[in-house]
Amino acid sequence: MRRSTSPAMALTLWSAAHPVGISMMMLAVWVLGWFALKQLGINLLPHLIYPEIRVRVTDAGVPASVMEEKVTRLLEEQLGVTENAISVESETTEGRSTVNLGFPYGTDIDLALRDASTRLDRAKRFLPRDIDPPTIYKRDPAQTAVLELVVHSPQRSLADTSEWVREQLSPWLVGLTGVAAVEIGGDVVREIQIFPDLLRLYAMGLRIDQLAYAIEQENQDHGLGLLHSDPASLPVRLVGRWQTVEELKQLPIRLPVKTTQSVVYLADVANIIDHHSVPQVNVRFNGIQGINLAIQKQPTANTVAVVERVLHQLAWLKQKNMIPADIQVNPVKNQATYVHHAVNNAQWAMFSGAALAMLMVYLFLGHWLPTLIIGVALPLALALTFILMAAADLSLNIMTLGGLALGMGMLVDSGIVMLENITRQIQQGHSQPIKRAAAEVNNAITASTATNLAAILPFLFISGLVGLLFRELIFTLAAASLAAWLVAMTLTPALAKQMPAQTQRPQPVMNGLRTAYVGLLAQTLKRPWWVVLVFVLGLSQTAPLFWQQKQDFLPNMDEGVVEVRLRGTVGMPLTEMDNAVRSIEALLRQQPEVASVYSVVGGSLFGRSQSQASHRSSLTVQLHPQAVRAVTAQAWMDKMKKTLRTLDWVGIEARLSVQGIRGIRLSRGDDDFSLRIQGKDRAVLTDLAEQFVDKLNQVNGLRNVHHSNEDNHAELQIVVNRWQANALGLSLDAIHRQLKPLLRPEQVGDVLEHGRSVPIKLQALPSSLSSTQDLAQLWLQNNRNEWVRLGDVAQIEWLAAPVAILRDKQQRYVEVSASLVEGVALKQVLDEAQRVLQGIVPPSYVYYDAGISETLRQGQNTHQMLIALALFLVFAVMAIQYESLRDPLVILFSIPFSLIGVALGIRFLDLTLTMPVWLGVIMLIGMVVNNSLVLVDTIKQQTLPRRVAILTAAGLRLRPILMTTLSTLIGLTPLALGWGEGTEMLQPLAITLIWGLGFSLSVSLLLIPAVYLILTPQSPSSS
Repeated sequence: MRRSTSPAMALTLWSAAHPVGISMMMLAVWVLGWFALKQLGINLLPHLIYPEIRVRVTDAGVPASVMEEKVTRLLEEQLGVTENAISVESETTEGRSTVNLGFPYGTDIDLALRDASTRLDRAKRFLPRDIDPPTIYKRDPAQTAVLELVVHSPQRSLADTSEWVREQLSPWLVGLTGVAAVEIGGDVVREIQIFPDLLRLYAMGLRIDQLAYAIEQENQDHGLGLLHSDPASLPVRLVGRWQTVEELKQLPIRLPVKTTQSVVYLADVANIIDHHSVPQVNVRFNGIQGINLAIQKQPTANTVAVVERVLHQLAWLKQKNMIPADIQVNPVKNQATYVHHAVNNAQWAMFSGAALAMLMVYLFLGHWLPTLIIGVALPLALALTFILMAAADLSLNIMTLGGLALGMGMLVDSGIVMLENITRQIQQGHSQPIKRAAAEVNNAITASTATNLAAILPFLFISGLVGLLFRELIFTLAAASLAAWLVAMTLTPALAKQMPAQTQRPQPVMNGLRTAYVGLLAQTLKRPWWVVLVFVLGLSQTAPLFWQQKQDFLPNMDEGVVEVRLRGTVGMPLTEMDNAVRSIEALLRQQPEVASVYSVVGGSLFGRSQSQASHRSSLTVQLHPQAVRAVTAQAWMDKMKKTLRTLDWVGIEARLSVQGIRGIRLSRGDDDFSLRIQGKDRAVLTDLAEQFVDKLNQVNGLRNVHHSNEDNHAELQIVVNRWQANALGLSLDAIHRQLKPLLRPEQVGDVLEHGRSVPIKLQALPSSLSSTQDLAQLWLQNNRNEWVRLGDVAQIEWLAAPVAILRDKQQRYVEVSASLVEGVALKQVLDEAQRVLQGIVPPSYVYYDAGISETLRQGQNTHQMLIALALFLVFAVMAIQYESLRDPLVILFSIPFSLIGVALGIRFLDLTLTMPVWLGVIMLIGMVVNNSLVLVDTIKQQTLPRRVAILTAAGLRLRPILMTTLSTLIGLTPLALGWGEGTEMLQPLAITLIWGLGFSLSVSLLLIPAVYLILTPQSPSSS
């Protein structure tokens, strides 16, 4: 028998001798754990920061091709040399250029942001001077609004409601703890609009750019210095900014040509209107137009707490009558709702699993005292786990709570082994039951904990999305294992020592089961090679399932959100699109599963960033929780597709998709499936994309197949005859300076009214420039102060132009995207797509996926590496423990054959092989050896002949093996059933563990004794 003076033995004996001290120490742990739990934030997922940096430049009204040439290409060249950048992608649309820098996972993104900012500062010198200042930021899912509100009033105009939201409501919310920003969208702002009379300007010899310059120069305050007077020096300011619109109207404009009148007032040559801007997009909630208010939280803030503070503040404002009775504030997107459901379901799975595990203890031990000890040990292990989680700055999310739910069985395993052995020693009347029990199982419990940690801790060193997503789950499991070991070594023996000898009642069922098992094992040990052969045949028949089964990266989660995207013909009137959206809204709201419908008509909206496109709209449909509705979001979407086809639409296409997991981005593409075709000629790219769409529509499992070049719009191009213009005294720059203020609203100052700045916008009256003929009749002033018509020096023509220009590696590409049908594996679709697309792409053109297959391949490489590493570390830990290679090799046999159960579960449930499944396999490596380890350790302690020692140890360890395995299986059952929101992510993991651990019982009880008999010498005590 091994030495009994190990640190674990000393700790156990000390704890048994000081029950009061241990109890008070554990009470202190419980109190600290309760405080630590209060400090843990509540979020849906762990904090994810993708290694990407984005730079955005806006210049309203500039065509995409011009933005690409003057802005995008320059930014790509300057930012592409940022240290460690591995990809440079861009998207250029009318008036906007966006460049994305990609970095390897594990890069210090803050350091990369500083480096990219330095590169951007250098690039600013070469950018056009009239653009808005570039913005640079890192891509953080925390920037997604945690709460979106729609504010509307049936009695107020949109302008009045907008002003109330900006001036009254927003300041009350932006100062709340945890709130990073309150962004307003879909609103209108007050502005002073100046529409010059072009004919009068021409008659007076004035150009519109001269008018803009005069307005800007006369609307400035100037510091003049100090007036030194007694007793102090006073600053002197020359006041020039307008305080009222009337002052602006009386602005004197000096005429460049001397006439009978040398000065005119601004009101004499322009129509000045105090008005409001036109909303770029229409925002509606359940059919009522309003203003969008997006609440962003700080990156480390608690999602649930931030949302609750905002909603509490709104209720308080309503109570204090600070929100008028005619103002209605409705939440339209609330991340906390789904977080609440997901967290509550994970908590329910955790506590119900704990209760079922305790019930299993009672059924096996047959008395309430041992069950009570486990019931006391369990919350203490949880409290210690919470302390470790708080020290690691984790939050309560579906990963950490899922880890606790998975760890419920692990939290009681060590305690069960210790308690069962002590109970048996007490019943047998040993004078020192604690010391004897600890000598038998302490090493086995310590080795089991070490193997569990050895199997999963390498996961903490994995980078990439897998590491970001599952790291907190692994840390929680590791913390739970350490906590369970500590409680089993201290509190369990301290409390078990107080149990009377009559604690264990006669158990005829258990005794009969033990007798039957020992008899069966005695027969199998007569032919141990036959036992090995049966298991080898079973593994050979089931192992191919692991590479034949459908594969994906992550399981689908049903958040009950369905996106409806509408696309019409480019240039269609906004009223026509608005009517189509209203008809869909009415149809959707009639469905019993629908809780709300949120619509953005005529473009897109992200916080205060708005993109106007009259031919595009989107509707976000929030379904009732899963417990209320009878169908999944996918099934409901499929039903609505058929319904929408019955609507009589002309030129409008609807695409429906189920929203993916919030905050998780698996690829660089915009959909589940994305391919990119790269080449020089845009026409060839578009033709190839059309062929790709036709071919991919034949692939089973894809829907909503489309490409990024489907949208084109007409662009009016003014082609200047340079020879003619030069002959008439006009340069291209002069034409640009005189035309730009006519065609694009230009801010030329502001009016400072009552401390608030009201912008001044100068533009030609839109009705005066509504055709190409109107443009051709515009007058331009040459360098000799003579007037020349635009039509005399330029040709005006309509040409097709791209809506968006996509670039990767500084080359253009077109993206073909599609959504996956529920139940179809990504790898299956990728393989089929590769088959149907063969031979389409000509030389000098190439196509590749937008990252999802790369993510899938990296995930496969990751789990293969982790499985190999886990096997090695588990073997190393056991070899160190036993100072032997043979015994760990015997125990290691339990791992591959337990995969038979996993394969059977995959086949029976038609489970897709996702990362949670492989994580379950990795966890199994550390868990399935526990029972075999305890059994082999007990065999080695026997001084009987080899076969008798095996049978004796098997009989002794049958009950603890059954108790630990079944308690873990029962504890995992609620999570494996997948009831409620948020359980879909970890349900495959729980199923994998249940089937693997369940089958491992036969491996531990039948195969391991046979292998031990074959591989060990005659003396069981020799090592």
